[in-house]
Amino acid sequence: MYHTIEEFLAEWTYESDSTQQILDLLNDDSLGTRVKEGERSLGFLAWHIVISVHEMMSRVGLDFEGPQHDAELPTAASEIARGYRKSNQAFTEAIRTQWKDANLSDEHDMYGEMWSSATTLNVLVKHQIHHRGQLTLLMRQAGLPMIGVYGPSREEWAFYGGEIPK
Repeated sequence: MYHTIEEFLAEWTYESDSTQQILDLLNDDSLGTRVKEGERSLGFLAWHIVISVHEMMSRVGLDFEGPQHDAELPTAASEIARGYRKSNQAFTEAIRTQWKDANLSDEHDMYGEMWSSATTLNVLVKHQIHHRGQLTLLMRQAGLPMIGVYGPSREEWAFYGGEIPK
C-alpha cells in the first residue's frame, strides 16, 4: 500500500514505462489478434489499459485530460500508444499537483465499494499489470517482438547469449 505520492510515483513510473514500451511494439495488423473467436482482441485490451487510467482516477477526484471510458477503439496502433502516453503524462502531473500525501486516505465509492485513494492507486497498478500480461501473450501469437518487463524476453535472452529452452 502507498503511504506517499512519491512512493506511488516510483512504482508507477516503472510500470507505466513498461506498458508504454509494450504498446509501442504493437502494429495495426496485430490489433485484431484474439486467443479465439469471441474473446477480447489485442487492440481492445490495449485500449482498455489506456482508458482505465482516466476512468479509475477521475472517480477519485483527479482532474486531467485522457481518453474517456467510452472513447472509440482506434484502428491504428500508434493512436493507442499515443493515447496512453498523453493520458499517463496528464495523470502523473495531476497527482503531483492536485494531491498531497493525506489524500491517499480519502475514501471514494469505487464500483459499489469504499476504497481509499491508496487502494485505488494499488488496483490501478495491478489492473495494468494484469492486462499487460494478456497483451504479451497475444503479441506472441501475432508474431511481434517482445521486451522483458521483470526479466529478459526470449529475444533479449538470446541477444545476451543465453540458450532458449524449448
